[in-house]
This record gives sequence, structure tokens and C-alpha cells, in this order.
Amino acid sequence: MRSARAWVGFLVLAICAGCGGTGVDEDRRTGGRADGTPGVAASSGEAAAPRAVSLIVSAGAVVTMDDERRVLRPGAVAVDGRDIVAVGSPEEIARQYRGTEHIEMPEGIVLPGLVNTHTHAAMVLFRGLADDLALMEWLEQHIFPAEARALSPEFVRTGTTLAALEMIRSGTTTFADMYYFEEVVAEATRAAGLRGVLGQTVIRFPVADAETPAEGLARAEAFIERFKDDDLVVPAVAPHAMYTLEADTLEASRDLAARHGVPLLIHLAETKTEYDDARRAHGQTPTAYLGARGLLTPNVLGAHGVWLDPQDVSLLAAGGAGVSHNPESNMKLASGTAPVPDLLAAGVPVGLGTDGAASNNDLDMFEAMRQAALLHKLERNDPRVLPAPVVLEMATRMGAQVLGLGDRVGSLTAGRRADLIVVDTRAPHLTPMFDPVSHLVYAAKGSDVSTTVVNGRVLMRDRVVQSLDEAAVLAAARAAASGVTSGVTSGVR
Repeated sequence: MRSARAWVGFLVLAICAGCGGTGVDEDRRTGGRADGTPGVAASSGEAAAPRAVSLIVSAGAVVTMDDERRVLRPGAVAVDGRDIVAVGSPEEIARQYRGTEHIEMPEGIVLPGLVNTHTHAAMVLFRGLADDLALMEWLEQHIFPAEARALSPEFVRTGTTLAALEMIRSGTTTFADMYYFEEVVAEATRAAGLRGVLGQTVIRFPVADAETPAEGLARAEAFIERFKDDDLVVPAVAPHAMYTLEADTLEASRDLAARHGVPLLIHLAETKTEYDDARRAHGQTPTAYLGARGLLTPNVLGAHGVWLDPQDVSLLAAGGAGVSHNPESNMKLASGTAPVPDLLAAGVPVGLGTDGAASNNDLDMFEAMRQAALLHKLERNDPRVLPAPVVLEMATRMGAQVLGLGDRVGSLTAGRRADLIVVDTRAPHLTPMFDPVSHLVYAAKGSDVSTTVVNGRVLMRDRVVQSLDEAAVLAAARAAASGVTSGVTSGVR
């Protein structure tokens, strides 16, 4: 589904040697794409009439994340239907295209929509339910009891819609989800206009939508069959973790994903307890245990990957699996720091994620970028580690790669889906702006996003969400929250 090798050299160079500015040659910023074709169609002889397209977005800067990592200052993107048709200077685009709709932000930055590679969207309704706890105490004494009491299809729909509203407003256009009633998650995702890689959870014990792992697998297959040809939803299988499933269920999940050619999402080596328990019970690390059962293939995305030894990193690289890095959740739960520089240096693709809002406590990918960059500099005692261009790569292009969507989203390139956002830089914390990439990683916030476009559809413009009724979504979420604590006696704080 993806190959890390196409861009690993760029990443290793940036990780090992640091990177000043955007890493883009100023002389090439308005040049052609890496395949040798121009950024916009070349003209010859008599000028042709401009082609009608559905949307043109122009701004003071366009951060393309294309093969050459071009940054156009200024720049514009032409969109027709669901696809990007050209990227170039505003003059080039205006000469060749006539948009039915125009979005102009002279003091803005256009970039690919952010890709959240791990979350549990409906868990926004558990936001702040239980803070400042270790993972297993948080799960077993607070979250699992709350889920047992509150979860229903309507609860999941309400929570997912609230999460979609938050993501649209903060610039996320694609997200990976692992939860229950995933067909409802898919319906809510489509209704909001977002793109999702959505995994139906399979777990050992009875949960709201399945009494047994076999029932969970059956639900997963039905979900895949229903959404396998959808334009916005990519169905996936989501075995929860090696410590919550027997080996035969993990292997059945592997086979189901392979049979249908879909992603497999799983929690991987999140805590020291998980790591130590696996060594005691199986004589293997969690990563080695999954590898021995064929679950480190290119369609597999492991969430967290905190407790990885050098052999685990090598196993991931050899198998082609990807990792979702969730720095804020890992810090909040004191789970540890994933060896992201080592993973990237070994050729393992790494995307960024927020995890669920019950352990973060928000879905702001701009925060995830900033925290990822700062965390690893501190942990490695090296300010050159994970420079801004690499972190932005993880949140866009590489995030798409680890989800198997690298040929569709993650960069602003002709032929890709028109998933893009506009960041308004007319704010004190974004003034002045010497380097757009630096600003996006170190200074911008989700609240600076002014426009969000997915599949060519404008979901938010000038901070007004157009695909959802914001007041109705918030009212429904507040009503649903009343059922979260009702009957839960485990000590909600």
C-alpha cells in the first residue's frame, strides 16, 4: 500500500543534519513537478480561453508537500470537482483557469489537509472524564465502565459528529478511527464531508456492538463490504491490541484485512506494562509477537509504538508496517516517548495522531505537530531532531502514506483529491512570517484555520462550518454527555 523508500532519504538528511527554513530551493519554488511536467499546463501559440473549474484557492503562500516540497509565494490551487487540476502562481492559474468559486487569502497559507492517523472519534464525549491517570487505571476504572453504560449507535453518531466539527474547524481532513458501531462512524463522517480510514474494533471481551471476537470479526467484514467502494470512507479491520486478543483472533483479523485488501489498525507497544507482560507471557516483545503472526505488513498501522527496542524497529522496517505517533496522549498518560527518529532513520513511515480526546484532550493536529517537534528535541537533547519540515511531512504526506492514501491525499499535486486547508496568518502570534513551514509547526493553532476543503467540497469558509449545523451538534453533544456519568460508580472526577 505504500513505500517508505521514496522519501526516506529526505527525512534521514533532515533528522541527522537539521534543516534550515523549508528545505526548498528558492529557484525551484514555482517550477515543475518532479515528473518533469509543469505546475500548470504550458501554453503555446495563441492563448486558449481559460478552462472553467469549480474552485480556485489563492494565498500568500502555498505549501505543496509535493515531490520537490515546493513552497510558492504567492501561490494558487485550481480544483475541478473532487480533484486538484493545477498548482502554480496566481497569475498562471488565472491565465489558464476560471473558477466558479474563489477563495482568496493574501495573508494566508494553503497546505494539504492534516491527516490524523489515530483517534477514537466518538470518545470526544468522554473528554475530561478522568485525567492524570496511568493507562490501565484510566481504561479499566473509568473508560471501560463509562463505555459499558453509555455506548449506543446514537451515542457514537453524536460523538463522531462532534469530533468531525472539531476536526473541520482545526484543519484535519482525513482521520483514522478505531471504535465500535463503525458503520455509524462512517455515516457521520460522510455526512460531515470528512475522509476517514475507519476500523471496526475486535476485542476479547463483550462490548456494546459484539459479544465475542467472532461477532466483532463478522461485523468488520460486513462493514468492509458495505463501504469498500466509498469515495470518502476506507473501511479497515481494527483488532484492539495483542494484550486484548488471542493469537487466533489476531490471525483471523490479519486474514480478513488481506482478503479484502484493506488496512489493519492496532494498538502497538503503548506502555512499559504491555512490553513487560508480553516478554513474561510469550518470551517476545509485543512487536515481535505480532510479527511472528504476520501482522507487520505494509497494510498494518501500529498506534503509539512507544516501547520498541532496536530489533523491533528492524522488524517494522523489514515488514513495511507504519507507526502512528501520538505525542500528547503518550505524555499525558506518562506512557513514554516513541523512538520516532530511529523509526524514520530505519525507513519506517510515521504519521501523527491525537489519540482520542479522552486522553489528549482535543483533536488539534497543530498541537500534535508542535509537541512532537519539541518532545524529541528534549528527549534526544538535540535541537536538530525532527525539524519542522519533517514534522509537517508526518502530518500530511507521510500520514497519508501510512494509511495507504498516498496516491490520493497528503500533497497539493495535480490529480490528487482536493483536500486542503487555509491558515489565516493575520494574528499577532503569526506576525511576522519568514518561513511558512516553521509557522505551521511552531506557531499556528487549529483556531487559525479559516477554510477547510475535502474532496473539492468547502466544509468551512471564513471560520463558518458549512457541512454541519454547529449549534445543533453542540446541543446534541451536551445532551449525550448526561448519560456518560449516570450509573458509573468508579470515581469520575
